[in-house]
Amino acid sequence: MSLANKLTEERRRRLAAERMLELKQAELFAANRKLGKHAQQLTEEIVETRAEVETIRGENQRVKSDLTAANQKIQVVERRLWHSIESITDGFAFFTGDNEMIMANRAYLAVFDGLEVIKPGVNYVTILQTLTDEGIVNTGDLGPSAWRQMMTQRLQKPQPEPVIIQLWNGNHIKLTDQRAPGGDIVSLGHDITATVAYEQQLKEARTVAESANRAKSAFLANMSHEIRTPMNGVVGMADVLIDTELDEEQRLYVDTIKNSGEALLVIINDVLDYSKIEAKKLDLHPQPFDLERAIQEVLMLLQTSARNKGLSLLMDYDMFLPTELIGDPGRIRQVLTNLVGNAVKFTTTGHVLVRVTGVPDEVAGNVTLHITIEDTGIGIPESMVDHIFGEFNQVENERNRQFDGTGLGLAISQRLIEMMGGKIWVKSEEGIGSCFGFKVVMDPAGALHPEHRALPEGLRRVMIVDGTTINRDILERQLERLGIGVTSCSSGAEALKNLDTDIDLILTDHNMPEMDGLELAKTVRAKGYGVPIFLLSSNPNQAEKDPAKSHVQAVLQKPVPRQELFERLETLILTPAPSTPQLSETTPVTLRKLRVLAAEDNKTNQLVFRKMVKGLDIELAFADNGEEAVTLFQRFVPDIIFMDISMPKMDGKQATKAIRALEERTGGHVSIVAVTAHAMEGDDEGILAAGLDHYLTKPLRKPEIIAQIEAACGTDVTPPIRRETLQATG
Repeated sequence: MSLANKLTEERRRRLAAERMLELKQAELFAANRKLGKHAQQLTEEIVETRAEVETIRGENQRVKSDLTAANQKIQVVERRLWHSIESITDGFAFFTGDNEMIMANRAYLAVFDGLEVIKPGVNYVTILQTLTDEGIVNTGDLGPSAWRQMMTQRLQKPQPEPVIIQLWNGNHIKLTDQRAPGGDIVSLGHDITATVAYEQQLKEARTVAESANRAKSAFLANMSHEIRTPMNGVVGMADVLIDTELDEEQRLYVDTIKNSGEALLVIINDVLDYSKIEAKKLDLHPQPFDLERAIQEVLMLLQTSARNKGLSLLMDYDMFLPTELIGDPGRIRQVLTNLVGNAVKFTTTGHVLVRVTGVPDEVAGNVTLHITIEDTGIGIPESMVDHIFGEFNQVENERNRQFDGTGLGLAISQRLIEMMGGKIWVKSEEGIGSCFGFKVVMDPAGALHPEHRALPEGLRRVMIVDGTTINRDILERQLERLGIGVTSCSSGAEALKNLDTDIDLILTDHNMPEMDGLELAKTVRAKGYGVPIFLLSSNPNQAEKDPAKSHVQAVLQKPVPRQELFERLETLILTPAPSTPQLSETTPVTLRKLRVLAAEDNKTNQLVFRKMVKGLDIELAFADNGEEAVTLFQRFVPDIIFMDISMPKMDGKQATKAIRALEERTGGHVSIVAVTAHAMEGDDEGILAAGLDHYLTKPLRKPEIIAQIEAACGTDVTPPIRRETLQATG
């Protein structure tokens, strides 16, 4: 190869080497630059890391400080908690889910009297074993094994029931174990020895109190019997003496004796009832009864007192309410007697109205009754309304100090109504009058909606004559609901002015100013009117004796029950006046006198009974004790026996059982009426269970005696009371 070519080739290689060098230099520069950037990044990261390390180092230091402080606080709290647990007198222990003790305070461990086995780590089963083996616990009727099994099974429950154990020294410990969510158990032993001793004292005190209450009840029963026996002579003889001829001064004395005796009986009954209510010994005895008739009987009982004061006793019973209901008739009458009696006592002029309204419940099948007693009396001050139902409370002011009483009547009435599930209230305005009311729910004894008997045809218009507006309104509303037209008059003169041939019946009050009901009837007849007249009288006996009574078709007790009024209307309109009955000449009728046997050992009570029935056409015999009563029953063959319960030799119950045994041979049954001074709750049940038919408490009432005698009349005896036959006139 030529030199030139070699030089050229060398130059080319040198140029290529230079270009390669430049290329490598460029790559090295790029690598250095990248390396520099990476070194710069690493430097920055190192700086950041150092800063973070410093921060973390500071935080760690703070955490260490906080943990140290927290540990110190935990130690303080734990020390305080443990000191608190140690200071309490109740035993405290903590167990794991495997029933191993974690810790226990000194009070808990003190029960075991330093036994080394009882310490943290001991199992609960070992604790039970120690309690029984060492005689620390009294297992009672259970043996040691059975007691430990019972306690072990108890602890296995999710939430064990508290249990009371008795230690050897007589102390009582109540164990309460609470299981935590993790299964651990906190056990607390509370010493209830003082509580058990207190409960025992309460139990003993209750026993003493119940014994004292029984003694009080027995005392009240005996005192009631002892007081009622002489009171029978006082009130009974006063009642008999009233029927004799007395001058004005003597009648005043007799009335004072009788009224004072009746007042004393009210006090006795109030105290007995209240004591029975307080002792929760008074029970209700629901049975079917006629509410309207019960109200009527209460009004009749108080009619004499009201008539003496010139008051009108009125009743407004909703026409569409049932009268046959289920309740305790005796207690209903007692409440009504208290409320109506108070109304009469505190009313000097005007009227007392018993109003009965209600709402039948079609779904429940019962009736919600609202019974109110409205009066026009002295009223009650507003400040005393809430005070009036309190025990022994009476409104004390100048106006009512003339009225006596125990202050128990309203309290007893309130308790009785509450026992019936009802509510009692009062609204009053001083000087205007009062309205006492109560609400009770009763089931009907018959139909929820009673069917009223159809009135006779031809009865289109009735004239009502009454000087009392409210009484006219009641009768007018009741008759108009039956579709009868009414002409209402406030006096006899107004009635005569409005009388015409369109009037089919006259209902007139007896006592009216200027012209009374009988004078009106006489004048109507004198004018030639034959319209039937019914006289409504608060004193029917007086009306019956008046010669002008022949001008009326009927004398009805005021207020008159609706059913009685309807029956009179039917009899009057539909049935012609009866002629005098003719006896058959071929059928001889032989009547005997009713035979009455009275078994009574007290001579005073015999005298009272004899005087009460002296006007009756009867044969009367007395027995001084039960043995004589049984003997006379066989010889005298009475139609009715009045049997005293407390008698010597043989009491009334024993005598009755002997008579009933004799009747089993003959198949007969004589009515035996208990006559007793026993009036406590349950006395009547025990007496009637001995075979007696009826029950009367002393002091006896003449109307009750006569009612029992009349009920015993048969078809072969002469009526003991002769009554004039009512003759209807056209």
